[in-house]
Amino acid sequence: MSLYIEALIRADIDDLWARTQEPGLHQRWDLRFTEIDYLPAVPGEPQSFRYATRVLPFLAIAGTGVSAGEKRRPDGTRTSALRFASPHPLSLLAEGSGYWRYVPTGDGIRFLTGYDYRPRWGRFGALADRAVLRPLMGWATAWSFDRLRLWLERGITPERGLVHGVGEAVARALCVAAAWALAGPVAALVVAVLALVLPPLPTTPAARRCLRTPPERARAPRLLDALTAPESPAAHPAAPKEQHA
Repeated sequence: MSLYIEALIRADIDDLWARTQEPGLHQRWDLRFTEIDYLPAVPGEPQSFRYATRVLPFLAIAGTGVSAGEKRRPDGTRTSALRFASPHPLSLLAEGSGYWRYVPTGDGIRFLTGYDYRPRWGRFGALADRAVLRPLMGWATAWSFDRLRLWLERGITPERGLVHGVGEAVARALCVAAAWALAGPVAALVVAVLALVLPPLPTTPAARRCLRTPPERARAPRLLDALTAPESPAAHPAAPKEQHA
């Protein structure tokens, strides 16, 4: 099952392109990555990059990938595609591919992604992916997209957005704890439900603001076919299970 995330961002498309295509800016808002670095470019070849995610203070899981983009398309849209792989034995995510689309509309830019990957560790990995990693990846992508939106629309930096998110989560948890201490478990349960249901503050990133199901059958760009997968434990990387456009 491919992941799909879409956000409507009211910003200049060049600004959106820069903050998603420049590694130093990209790693600031995308919760899935701690580091993103371009490797030395080879003329005529797609851009290679290295990424890393720090899962513990002493443990970072790294991988490599290749990407290519189309900044000028006849229909006014932009697109980029990538293939990636991680040889790290502790990485449940072995290899995959995905794309970003930038679709101008009268109300803003539809910024959307579709991606899929192959988990490792056999049957256990497949179960862990379905139960934990895939939902977590979908949530992290959506939360990051809204964090990016707040940066572009309101000038709330990714660092401030993270502080707002953590602060609001802590405040809601404290409300639940206070309800338990003052009125017992029933009241705490009511407050917990309200904490989950009530919308976040406008300045707090929230995954729920993003579309998680494509409005129509999503199509991966043909640009993806031009990319050769980086070295990985398997011969054929997973790709978004969608038609090409």
